[in-house]
Amino acid sequence: MPDAPKTTIEPATAGKFSGYQKLVAGLLAFLQFAVILDFMVMAPLGALIIPALAITPARFGMIVSAYAFSAGLSGLLAAGFADRFDRKKLLLFFYVGFLAGTLWCGLAQTFPSLLLARIVTGLFGGVIGSVVLAIATDLFAPALRGRVMGIIQTAFSASQVLGLPLALLASTRWDWHAPFFLLVGLGALGGLLVGWRLKPVTAHLDGAHEVHPVRHLVDTIVSRRHLPAFATTVLLTTGGFMIMPFSSVFIVNNVGLASTDLPTIYLLTGLCTILTAPLVGKMVDAVGRMPVFLAGSGLSIAMVLVYTNLGRVSLPVLVLVNVTMFLGIFARMIPYQAMSASVPEPRMRGSFNAISASIQQLSGGVAAVIAGHLVSIGADGRLHGFNRVGWVLVATTIAGAFLVNQVNREIRKRSTAKMPPATP
Repeated sequence: MPDAPKTTIEPATAGKFSGYQKLVAGLLAFLQFAVILDFMVMAPLGALIIPALAITPARFGMIVSAYAFSAGLSGLLAAGFADRFDRKKLLLFFYVGFLAGTLWCGLAQTFPSLLLARIVTGLFGGVIGSVVLAIATDLFAPALRGRVMGIIQTAFSASQVLGLPLALLASTRWDWHAPFFLLVGLGALGGLLVGWRLKPVTAHLDGAHEVHPVRHLVDTIVSRRHLPAFATTVLLTTGGFMIMPFSSVFIVNNVGLASTDLPTIYLLTGLCTILTAPLVGKMVDAVGRMPVFLAGSGLSIAMVLVYTNLGRVSLPVLVLVNVTMFLGIFARMIPYQAMSASVPEPRMRGSFNAISASIQQLSGGVAAVIAGHLVSIGADGRLHGFNRVGWVLVATTIAGAFLVNQVNREIRKRSTAKMPPATP
């Protein structure tokens, strides 16, 4: 039987996506959308799940965190095998497991069953994001990676704008199980389209040597070219996860807006980031990754300090601040993702992304715990100490900028070393 065709970086004309690249970018963004929505939908469903299962808030917290920690573990377990197979087959394997776990969530009727379902969903879903990034890096030349990362990042915004309202509407129309069934139905259609249209992604297997999975995992972790990137991932993830869990409490109790205003805030923020994320990606490819990252870092620092020290303001003012802050966050993450795609060798790209995804999940869980010790609810119901969380994010952003500069220098140095000498 002939070998499957090996998919290499697709050629582009005048810096534009080919027709196939447009299809791939859309498919990868959809898969990210499904995984992110599955994770995000749990928090707003808490008001329905807690009374329905007769559990305490602490037990519901266990259900939410179970996904993050199992996803972090799965990233480490999968890293040793991530570069040994066709990335399309690997993606479909974990995606089918993710849909099965989500279906289990919809069928769960007790706390133990739902807890186990979230663990299973995290074990499979935690690997999908890393495979998506590996495929994007394999199929898009460096000059186009800013744009494709911008498109993939719109999945986060789309989950806020399209996914969450639809999921919450289904839960109020029927019950809390409905959003999971809805996600399985939509996700299955996306999975079938990926299986039909995505070509095999196997170019990374050319010249690959059989290495024991544990050795491959260890080599990826301890590689000197990877360590600064892993450290940067910790810093960039920590800040965001410290602010987000308490933002709704802060908006209602400190800023003074009604809880009914929250959907409007999330909707408008999501719409704006859907529009701006691809523009940021184009800017990365046009002016360079480091300038955009530094501009995004500066904007993030300024807006985080404004946001975490807000008093009572109107809804339009809050939306403006929120949108600008997220613009700064996206202007950091998109160029860094485009940059980090060039860090590993092709034979380690899958394991590198799997470990990075694992680090993101674990760092997010730890960050939420740390933030919980920095803030408190006063007798007046207001959230106290939120400004301290802001200063921690400022510190991690500054430290992250120094590390990103180091990562960028190493990438440029390797790129220069590979260039052929100029002919006289």
